[in-house]
Amino acid sequence: MTVSRILVVTGSGRGIGAAIARKAAQQAYRVAVNYRSDPEAADALVADISRNGGKAVAIRADVSTLAGAEKLFAEVDAELGAVTVLVNNAGISGGRCPITEFDEARLRGIFETNVFSAFYCAREAVRRMSRATGGQGGSIVNISSAAARHGGMPELAHYASTKAALDGMTVSLAKELGPLGVRVNSLRPGVIATEMHDEFGGAKLIDSIAPTIPLRRAGTAEEVADAVLWLASEESSYVHGAVVDISGGR
Repeated sequence: MTVSRILVVTGSGRGIGAAIARKAAQQAYRVAVNYRSDPEAADALVADISRNGGKAVAIRADVSTLAGAEKLFAEVDAELGAVTVLVNNAGISGGRCPITEFDEARLRGIFETNVFSAFYCAREAVRRMSRATGGQGGSIVNISSAAARHGGMPELAHYASTKAALDGMTVSLAKELGPLGVRVNSLRPGVIATEMHDEFGGAKLIDSIAPTIPLRRAGTAEEVADAVLWLASEESSYVHGAVVDISGGR
């Protein structure tokens, strides 16, 4: 029997998500590029993958809602087949905010995007992957952050808290899903040179932090993608419930 290799990466129009999609396509995965609000970036990524001989589709779905996650996986089923790897990458910083200024809308927005989406997508993925219901097993990789461990920048407690929640989810789901043939791991990037830092100063901020990193540089989206694809692959077949730092030692 031919084993399908279908990877869904949420929030993948640019940055780390786009790098994961490209790397997966290079490794012969059929890739679902999920996005919420930037069809041009997602379509350009799919076109680039296609030009290089890969197979990818762009699917617009707001996975911060259950209905959006259901829509995403229904379209993946129709266009690619049943998912075998889920990368929960969708996330926002929430913007800097002191604790004295928090309101419900800010907290709800970041937790829905960064945490609720991971639960909703895991639900849909496991329904398809679980060997208890006829699936072939699979792998879930949650994109967390080193901020879950060290707290991140000041006035970003909300962001660090969502990433800590992902790590807790990872460890707990590993216990639940291992017997069903689904591995779950969390990857914690540190300072990675992507557009996400632009709202905090971009290259200037990265240059100021680099001397505090033992490797003396920021990481790249491609380095994160390499780690994700390793966690997704059979090369890491006994890695389960792990929270792995990719932070240059910081």
